[in-house]
Amino acid sequence: MQQIKSGKEEIIYLLTLAIQKYKLETGQDIIQNTNRKNYEALAIVLSEISNQLPLKSKEWGTEDYTIENTQNNKEYPYRKYDLTGGQIKDALSGIVSHPRPFLIDACYVYLFNMGRKSFEQNPIDENLLVKTENEKKDHIGNVEIEKNILQQQNSILLNQTFKSKRLNKHLIYSLSILTILFIVFGFYSIKKEQNWTDIKNDMNIIPYQPTQSDIDSLEGIWLCYTGSPQARISNPKRYHVVVSNIINIQYKNGYFTYNRFGASFNHVGFMQFESEGLVSVYSRIKNKNNNTESPRHSLLNLKNTSKYLPAISASWSFDIGDKNKIIGIREVYIKLGKGGTIEEIINSVENASCQCKIVRWHQPNKPTQTFYLKNIVLDSLKNDELKSLIDEKSILLNIPQEGVILGKESDK
Repeated sequence: MQQIKSGKEEIIYLLTLAIQKYKLETGQDIIQNTNRKNYEALAIVLSEISNQLPLKSKEWGTEDYTIENTQNNKEYPYRKYDLTGGQIKDALSGIVSHPRPFLIDACYVYLFNMGRKSFEQNPIDENLLVKTENEKKDHIGNVEIEKNILQQQNSILLNQTFKSKRLNKHLIYSLSILTILFIVFGFYSIKKEQNWTDIKNDMNIIPYQPTQSDIDSLEGIWLCYTGSPQARISNPKRYHVVVSNIINIQYKNGYFTYNRFGASFNHVGFMQFESEGLVSVYSRIKNKNNNTESPRHSLLNLKNTSKYLPAISASWSFDIGDKNKIIGIREVYIKLGKGGTIEEIINSVENASCQCKIVRWHQPNKPTQTFYLKNIVLDSLKNDELKSLIDEKSILLNIPQEGVILGKESDK
């Protein structure tokens, strides 16, 4: 029968295996340092085994252990065969020459389901066996073989390291290029952000962040009346002629999109709050090439308590060719509501019948409203307040000229 190891060599190997098994079973790592508290969890597991040794010595094949009569009245760590984290730490560090027999047996049972005596009769782990002289010689020979193999591996590793250094040079070069690109990109991004900040400041873009109350007051569907047809020289019947427009205003990232549907053409643009209640309107004629055609600028004061909100615009007469002149004009905004979608009806029999553009507002949970956009006579409007805001006095020519704006019907 081969002899098994004892003392420090035996217990260090057993505890090392026990720590590995504990980690596999629980998923908890045991940090091996001088803190005895780290080993307490394993000590409790081994103590549950060691305290059963007096009752299961024959079953497990261990030494005989006497039963403690008062053991049932005690708890860990006050039982006779309890192990502590400090004992595990000391044994594992090799300062214990003669480990407690119940610690050794507990380790064997935990690892191999048998005590030290049973293991000695049927050793299943060669690492716990004491080597003979021949085995020691074989071991030395194996060490030499392993040494040669290690030297070959080192030679291969050196070659690989040399190649790796060359690869590392390429890697370092590539990383340097990426770093430079990153710095350049970062600088460009910062410069771009700074440029945008400068543009916003210089051009006064979104100088005021609208509140939810501001947004609610402006966003929605509006009806707008304008007297610009009264300044169109090409139209001999321009006296007291006004036109209505439907405008859809939607909030977007600090500003508002502006879509205006007119009798003859449409406008697109944007609006922004300059301050509380004060709104600028920037628009142009909507065309296919997105060129700026007949740009117009307006100021609208939402603090007006009347239903009719007048806006002062630098606009155009929207006449033909050279007759399209810049004018100053008052327009009147009337808010109709909020939500829904706008549908523009063109090229239909209904258009031909009314000789106008038709716009339908599909409201949420309400009947659809239909608007017939065309030039109408100012006097056909029923509200006197509205009429007084958009009559011939509301128009200012860029260059004063007699006979363009007709003041009285007798002057036609």
